[in-house]
Amino acid sequence: MNEIRQEAPPGAASGSQSVPRDHATAVRRRYWRIAATLCSILILALSAYIVTRTLLTIDYHELRLAFQATELEQILAALALTAVSYLALTGYDALALRQLRIKIAYRITALASFTSYAISFTMGFPLITGGTVRYWIYSQSGLGASHVASLTLIAGITFWLGMAVVIGVLLVAIPAQIAELNQLKVWVNRAIGAGILGCAVTYLVWVSRSPRRLSVKGAYVELPGYRLSLGQIGLGAVDLVFAAGALFVLLPKGHGLDFPTFVAIYVFACLLGIASNAPGGIGAFEATILKIVPAPSTEALFASLLLFRIIYYFLPFVLAFALLGAHEGMRRWKGLRAEMHEDPEGGGRKP
Repeated sequence: MNEIRQEAPPGAASGSQSVPRDHATAVRRRYWRIAATLCSILILALSAYIVTRTLLTIDYHELRLAFQATELEQILAALALTAVSYLALTGYDALALRQLRIKIAYRITALASFTSYAISFTMGFPLITGGTVRYWIYSQSGLGASHVASLTLIAGITFWLGMAVVIGVLLVAIPAQIAELNQLKVWVNRAIGAGILGCAVTYLVWVSRSPRRLSVKGAYVELPGYRLSLGQIGLGAVDLVFAAGALFVLLPKGHGLDFPTFVAIYVFACLLGIASNAPGGIGAFEATILKIVPAPSTEALFASLLLFRIIYYFLPFVLAFALLGAHEGMRRWKGLRAEMHEDPEGGGRKP
């Protein structure tokens, strides 16, 4: 089993020469953190303004009618697409465990992955909420904190690889449609997309040449090779596209968007949601969709967003807690049965 190892990289400077370099690095990181925090605050403030302004102008009678106008087929389709998206998320952990050369039953992997994502998507602070759930479940199978940290890191890489490739493909495939959204020239969009895909190919070549390690705060983890990296890209893309599909089928009729264009909008909304650091990107995600997606009425589009929040976030959140409760109850029952078998009459262990 591979564990995250605390060690200095080969050829690292030592002694007094490393002090100025370390100080400069710390200063740069501090400035980047300040810039990122200010950016998040700006996005949150702008999102709050847009959403608040929308809420003040909404006719709640029309909003209720918009809910009623949503067809059962739309809701069922959204539920099915959500299920596929979360199924792909369980593959994140499965691939990470394969890279770490750890064998765990898929039912345990699926439980840990689904519940950690469902809870962290809604509550936010994924390293705390999702990481705690993962550690609680995987530790029962003998995994230590270092293994769970490695797994979480590799799963995160899966998400970003998938998102990068989806963005790159869309920018190359439909640059004109995206140009209407971002106001860039068609050739600029195509060049950006080609650059992103080129970076993805470069990454695949880089990890295929020899074992590669990633350093995070002095900890090192071996990255997957190109075969597993291709699997990561596929899973990340499936997760993202099906999640976008869950919202797309809930949109009111007459929006006039084709699915690839909507996926581009969805990805942009997700990126702003991530940058805002809000749980599930709430606020920033909705503000982006409200500003970009055309709809017969604001009430109809807002109803679609609320239904999406319920289906993709709230229902999995509730199901996750139910599964965790059932898992803990079953674990305690098995422990009780084992004790009863060892001591059937309360007079000592069974011979």
